[in-house]
Amino acid sequence: MPVTLNDLVSSQTPVEVAEGFQFTEGPVWHPDGYLLFSDIPADTIYSYAPGGVPEPCISPSGNSNGLTFDREGNLVACEHGGRRVSRRGASGSMETVVDRHNGKPLNSPNDIVVHSSGAIFFTDPPYGIDPDPGEQGFNGVYRADTDGSITLLSQSMNRPNGLALSIDESVLYVDDSRNRHVLAYPLDAGLGVGEPCVLVDMDVEAQGGPDGMKLDSQGNLYVTGPGGLWVVTPEGEHLGTVEFPQLPANLCFGGPDLSTIYVTARTGLYSIQANVPGMPVF
Repeated sequence: MPVTLNDLVSSQTPVEVAEGFQFTEGPVWHPDGYLLFSDIPADTIYSYAPGGVPEPCISPSGNSNGLTFDREGNLVACEHGGRRVSRRGASGSMETVVDRHNGKPLNSPNDIVVHSSGAIFFTDPPYGIDPDPGEQGFNGVYRADTDGSITLLSQSMNRPNGLALSIDESVLYVDDSRNRHVLAYPLDAGLGVGEPCVLVDMDVEAQGGPDGMKLDSQGNLYVTGPGGLWVVTPEGEHLGTVEFPQLPANLCFGGPDLSTIYVTARTGLYSIQANVPGMPVF
């Protein structure tokens, strides 16, 4: 039988975990049992352990947005203020991974995902520097390799935002917030991209555009977008939208079994429960 939204998401009534932030983003779950998330205007990364309250973890954070961990468990961040991708080093400080392309500063790295090879894919829209268009002259999707090099993968998107890799790492999914769709780029053996297709069209009447994105262990996509959290099959079928008290910006799977979906939504942090667990970050 065809899969339904109820098959994937068991509880579609959001629970408020915490409130009172300025603009929450970039949640990521660490297997040691805690969540990290950004408050961009507050220039702070918070840590939250279930049953407790969020506590400042890194401040200043470079106005971080998207967060993830590399394969060694080091925190990696997209910094709007720092205009860089950074990684937490052994000293505990955030060190630059990449901050320039062709000798010019990046715009404001936004969201990020790490390949099993250690390569880092990230988007670079101008949200952190608006109305300044930036020195690059375009809004790019990049790959930063473990040898320190940076490769431009696409400069054709209007506002590249959230991104994710398919389970077999053969496809790079990227949101274009301004054009309100999710693109699927085939990846070749050298981690270059082919011609994309529109996987999900989100040009609907509801407020918002595609932003954060994650996959569950069956390859289904969960995309914050118009009206709430969209749940989409790997084939691009929209199964339904979970509504939240505030418009969601990003999400991650967490909890001991990776079946709690944590959602950052403007001034709040919320959760819902899933029937299908998410993919571990490392």
